Amino acid sequence: MARFLLLLLALLAPLPARAACFADYKAKQEDPLRLHYGVAELNQGCDRDSARAELDRRLAQAGWTLLTIVSVFDETGLEERRASAGQNFLRF
Repeated sequence: MARFLLLLLALLAPLPARAACFADYKAKQEDPLRLHYGVAELNQGCDRDSARAELDRRLAQAGWTLLTIVSVFDETGLEERRASAGQNFLRF
């Protein structure tokens, strides 16, 4: 019985919070050519491949083509990229 209660408590315990993950990227639109640098929060994974798949879909919905993932980072790198990303800071 004690084992069952311990197992039950373990299952009901809150999961540890997932660390926030972000990527900075470059994207383009055609006709006329427009380029942008942006920063986005990732929801699906915290690696370049996951970032590429996730941002490729998000950007395409707004008519943008993902060119490259510059880097993947946690919240400690977020503020230093805010000014460079401008209006594309956490936009997509």
